[in-house]
Amino acid sequence: MIVAGIDVGSKNVRVVVLKDGVVAARVSVSSGFDQEESAQIAMEKAAEQVGVAADGFDFVAATGVGRKAIPFAQHQLTEVGADARGAYALNPAARTVIDVGAEEARAIRLDSAGKVLDFAVNEKCAAGAGAFVEAMSRALEVSLQRFGELSLESTESIPMNAQCTVFAESEVVSLIHSNTAQADIAKAVHDSMAGRVSAMVRRAGVEDEVVIGGGAALNVGFVKSLKETLGGGELHVLPDPEYVGAYGAALVAADKATAAESVSA
Repeated sequence: MIVAGIDVGSKNVRVVVLKDGVVAARVSVSSGFDQEESAQIAMEKAAEQVGVAADGFDFVAATGVGRKAIPFAQHQLTEVGADARGAYALNPAARTVIDVGAEEARAIRLDSAGKVLDFAVNEKCAAGAGAFVEAMSRALEVSLQRFGELSLESTESIPMNAQCTVFAESEVVSLIHSNTAQADIAKAVHDSMAGRVSAMVRRAGVEDEVVIGGGAALNVGFVKSLKETLGGGELHVLPDPEYVGAYGAALVAADKATAAESVSA
C-alpha cells in the first residue's frame, strides 16, 4: 500500500509518502502563486521517488492552509489534526505539541491516547511565526541558519518592543546603527518571537512532554529562546520537524486506505 500526505503551507508544499507504513519519500517545494500547481509538482516528485505514477497512490490526504485547493486529495484534515497525529506517532509521550511555520503557529494539548484536548492558533501576527525571523535575518544581512547560530553567542539581553514585523525591522536597523552586536540583536529577535509563541502555548495548556515541529524548529536560536521563555524545561525537537503535518496526513491516508480495503473485502 502506497499513500501520501500533503501539507500545503503558505510558503512550502511538503509531501510524505508511506509504503506499507514506512516513510518512503519526503518532498518539499515552494508554494508559489498557484498552490494547486505546486502541489502537483510535489506529488510528481514524490511519485518518482517511489516508482509510481503521479496518480498511482492508493490514498492521498491533504492538510495545511491550502488543502481545499488540492482536487486530487480524497480527504482533508485540519492542521491541528495533522500535527497531533504526526507528533504523537513520532513521540507517544508528547502532551504539548508546538508547530511554528512561516506564517502561523499552533499549540496543541494531547491526552495519553493522542486525542486533542485543547489548542490555540496564532494566525494573525507574523511576529509569532517563522516569517518574522526571516525578515529580521535579511535586515541583518545573514543567512537564516547563521542568524539562529548567532543567537547562541549573545552575551547581553536586549528587549525588543515592536509589536509587528514592519516596526521590528526598523528597530533592528536602529540597533545596527547603534553598533549593537549582531548576536545580541539575533537573541532579541528570537526572544520576542518566543514570547508570543509561549503566550499562545499557555492558552492551550502546557504539560510535559513538550515537543516542537514546523520549520522554525530547525532554528537553534529560536528553540533555545522558546525553551527559556516556557520556563527552561525540556523541549524536544521532533525528527524532520518541517514534515510533521505531512506525516500526520499520510498516517490518516493509510487509515482511510485500510478502512476502504476492509469494506471492499
